Parts: sequence; C-alpha cells; structure tokens
Amino acid sequence: MTTKNLHVNVWDLIFPLAQTVDMMNSAVAEHHMRVAYLALRICEELEVPLEERHDITVAGALHDIGAFSLNERLDLLEFEEKKPTQHSLAGYLLLKDFAPFKDVASMIRFHHVPWRNGAGVAVGEAPVPRGSHVLHLADRTAVLIDPDRPVLGQADGIRRNIVERKGSMFVPEQVDAFLRVAARDFMWLEAVSDSIPSILKRGVGFRNQGIDVEALLEFARLICRIVDFKSEFTATHSSGVAVTATALGRWVSFSQQECRMLEIAAYLHDLGKLAIPSEILEKPGKLTIDEWQLMRTHVYYTYRVLEPIDALNVITSWGALHQERLNGTGYPFQYTEEDLPLGSRIMAVADVFTGITEDRPYRKGMAKETALSVLEDMADRRELDPSIVAVLAKYFDQTNELRAAAQSRAVQEYATFRAALA
Repeated sequence: MTTKNLHVNVWDLIFPLAQTVDMMNSAVAEHHMRVAYLALRICEELEVPLEERHDITVAGALHDIGAFSLNERLDLLEFEEKKPTQHSLAGYLLLKDFAPFKDVASMIRFHHVPWRNGAGVAVGEAPVPRGSHVLHLADRTAVLIDPDRPVLGQADGIRRNIVERKGSMFVPEQVDAFLRVAARDFMWLEAVSDSIPSILKRGVGFRNQGIDVEALLEFARLICRIVDFKSEFTATHSSGVAVTATALGRWVSFSQQECRMLEIAAYLHDLGKLAIPSEILEKPGKLTIDEWQLMRTHVYYTYRVLEPIDALNVITSWGALHQERLNGTGYPFQYTEEDLPLGSRIMAVADVFTGITEDRPYRKGMAKETALSVLEDMADRRELDPSIVAVLAKYFDQTNELRAAAQSRAVQEYATFRAALA
C-alpha cells in the first residue's frame, strides 16, 4: 500500500470519531449523527451557503467530542441543560488547531448559548457563529426524540416544545425553518434511520478526494489528542507509542513511507477508547471483571470503525491488532503469528514498552532492567515477536529517550489543555 495518493471521503474520516463516541452507551447511540442530520435539514431550509453548511454539519457530528465521561454525556441528553459549558470548551480546544476544523471548533465552542431574544449574538467580545445556534436547535431537538417509540407520534409534541422556547432559547428565524421541514414526515423518519451517513455525504457535497500522507498524519494526530486527553491516565500514551513504533520501524529497515504509516497507525490504535467512559479509564484501583471486559472492547471498536475505509486497510490492521499475540492469547480476534503482519507485531511491542516505561499518575514507569525482563518474558512465551524485542533491547536507551521526550511534550500540551478548561 502507498499513502501518497489516498482517495477517501472526508466523511469517512469524521464518521469514525462520531460513531466511536456514541458507542459509549446505548442511551447516546447515534446522537452525534442525528444532530448533524437535523442541522443539515435546517441549513437547507435557511439556504445556508454550501461551504458553511458543510462546516455546520461536521460540527454537528463532533459537537460533544469534549464530553469524556458517561455521566456527562447522559446529562447532555436532558432537554433543560445543566452544565454545558465545559464540554463545549473542551471540544473547541481539541479541534481548534486542526486547520480544516477552525470554523467547526468555533461553532462547537458556543453550541449551547441560548438566543435570549438577541443577547446570544455574542458571548463577551466573541461573536457567536450562526452555526452554533443551528447546532443548539438541532441538539435540543435530537434529545427530545425517544428511540423506543414511533417517531411520527412524537413530532407534534417536539414541535410544541421548540416553539415554546422560540426567541428565548432559539433563534426565531431558525425555529421557523425547522418547523417548515419538520412538517414533513420524511425528516422524522430519516432522523431515526440508519441512512444518515449516506444522506449527509450527499447533502453537503462530500466527494472522494486525494490526500497525502502528511494530511492523513495531521488528522491522526488530532485523533490522538482527543483520545489521550480523555483522561490524565492516558494523556501521553499514544504519543509514546507513535515515536516508539516509528523508531522500531526504522531499525527493522521499514521505508520512510512505511514508518509514516506506523506513526499514523499508532496515533489511531486506541481510537476505540473513546467508547470507554472516563470513569473506567481513570479508575486508580483494580478493575472489576466486568470493567476489564469493557476495557478490552476498545481494540475491537478501533477495528470496527476504521475497517470500512478501504484506503486505510494496512494502517488499520497495524493499529487495531496491537493486542493480538503470536501464541493466540491476545484479543479481540485471537489471531496467531501466521495472521499478524510485521507492522502489527511492531505496534504490539511499542504499546507494551510504552505502557510499562511511562509514568502514570498512580505509579512510576519501570526501570530498564525490569522493563527488558517483562518484554523478554513475553517474547519467550511467544506473546511478542522475539526479533522485534531483540531490536528494542539493542536500542533500548535511544528508544526510551525518544519516548520520554515525546511524552514530555504531550504532558505540556495536556497541562495547557486542562489549564484552559479550568
């Protein structure tokens, strides 16, 4: 595979983020996609220009990306908002430095600002984008839909609820547009259907386009930030795995292109942790059996959401199979060494090495001798590839220095993120 001219649909990169966060609990399933869909229909009725409509729809798909805990997500499903500000700010901070999402981030920052009869046009000196108010209306409409009841029977009640807050909570012009489209049965039926992704692709003009490896790497780094910053326990992990895997790739004579692919795979390898509530990720003590089984599912979610993107099939296999073991004792597929490509084997070693040498809030990383003993024992049991472990042992000091430096930078980024939230 070459990544010099990947042909992907932009939505194929955005959808995995929305889908994975919504896997956290059945109560929040499809919420991001439903908000994106409703926002799109409101924008169409308002005749919003296509480029702005595109950004509003993307913002709808990612609007709650800063809500890390299950309790926080469930709170956001209440129509009368409780504590909306922090997750909106977190989403803004996570996305704002990714150039294609600059305007998207601003919309997410203010997507819970009420209209207040015109006072909601700005927050302090900061203007509130039109898209933020569209998202607010779409989001509050989405939470009123009960997925366990026929949706057409709910439509009148939802419309009344929205009309009652016209002017106070929602922009009157946008409410009127919503009411026009909400008078048609198709909108409600599509809002609870499985067809939303394809509807969104058509509705905002997404097209397959070529992106180079550097553009994909930038997007992968964004995902890394979102995943790692979910918890202080994981705040630097993917950064450590990425630099370790890339170094190992060089030392086993991977090409520069393959090393870039390893780096991307490392940034994506824990994508599925977005589906794991931070209450579990941040538990300092031993996990219960049920909690551990839930934690194990993250690698399957990584595979599930990336596997449909044909252009990323090699990168997906390298990243999503990092918990498989040569002797078949890994998960989620219980593959054996015949099934595991070299990239996956490198990723497995990089993940274990980073996990045991990095400092966590509740313990210090292992010293060199102890870490090597763990890695070599796993190689002896055919859990890890002995040849990769031997390379790591040969270059242990250099690898550890690279890991520590990368994670030190990530610590500073995370500290800046938390300070901005505080």
